[in-house]
Amino acid sequence: MSDSPEQPRDTARSSEHSQAEDEAERRKRSGESAAHARIANQASWVDQQVRVAMAKGEFDDLPGAGKPIADLGTEHYPDWWIKRLVEREQIAVLPPSVALRKEDAELDDRLDTLAFEGDVRRELEDFNERVIRARYSLSPGPPLVTMPRDVDAALDAWRERRTARLDAQRAALAAARPAPRRRWWQRRRG
Repeated sequence: MSDSPEQPRDTARSSEHSQAEDEAERRKRSGESAAHARIANQASWVDQQVRVAMAKGEFDDLPGAGKPIADLGTEHYPDWWIKRLVEREQIAVLPPSVALRKEDAELDDRLDTLAFEGDVRRELEDFNERVIRARYSLSPGPPLVTMPRDVDAALDAWRERRTARLDAQRAALAAARPAPRRRWWQRRRG
């Protein structure tokens, strides 16, 4: 009696064992077990590399360590990378008419930083070319009201500002220079 209940278990074990062998054989033929083993080995290799790097201290003092992740929890924006690029590079995305108007307002200050007349002339001609190109193209935004600059008049104004700036610098240097002291033999005894 005692042998009869064990016999069904043995046959169940043998049938499970044969099914496992059949499954292993099928996987071996199909290559599933090899792919699974590769993936398992790759995962353990990556984990090992991370542990080695942590032991060496390669993850210490990384920028942003201990700080919260920026924009975590905000809603997803499809062009998030463009927004970050604009913020990081401080790029002003303006319609061409507004950008040219802003550039026209800052042009004299930018010209004053240039030292040579040829550079000033090139800058003015480039500005005029962009204004004319924008005038003849259809662009979004407000209409273009910026006029091209008269190159000769702008050069004359640049020369006057430059001369005035140099005169002011010379006057400041002269005022900062101490008056020459008279020699001892030139002083009158009092």
